[in-house]
Amino acid sequence: MNQDLSEKIKANIRDIHDFPKRGVLFKDITPIFALPDLCTEILDGFVDALKNNKIDALACIESRGFFFGMLLAQRLRVPFVPIRKKGKLPYKTLSLDYELEYGRETMEMHEDAIKPGLNVLIHDDVLATGGTALAASQLIMKAGANVAGYAFLLSVGFLEGDKKLQFISPNIVSLVEY
Repeated sequence: MNQDLSEKIKANIRDIHDFPKRGVLFKDITPIFALPDLCTEILDGFVDALKNNKIDALACIESRGFFFGMLLAQRLRVPFVPIRKKGKLPYKTLSLDYELEYGRETMEMHEDAIKPGLNVLIHDDVLATGGTALAASQLIMKAGANVAGYAFLLSVGFLEGDKKLQFISPNIVSLVEY
């Protein structure tokens, strides 16, 4: 991974203590959005890291995954597929219940968003415990598609979320590792 880009990203991430609950150190990526040149470098970093992958669609996890996800889908010239919390999508959906570190959730995507056999990249802002990305993977596979890999702005290594994902796809890109 590009160490210079990683350091630029880290320098512009704000730590928020005790958010969303006591004991959690939240990595706030929103300061990056004030820096258009860095945002362009981030997109370039993703495109470069993914250049050898066969990607037919990009599924992005609500909501922070949308920030770079739509732009990345455009750069890769593939369809953008939003994965959202229950009740947020207007058409018929496939849904999946899953556990996360703060409770239970349901994610959904439109039932016609992904065709069987497509190679789908899953994107989100942060890889922590891997629970949300694993659930997104299961939703993609429920639609009959393949998980081509994962792309995260940052990952929190000591939480070992990558271990939950590697058996689905070893193609895991994180521009920053903590």
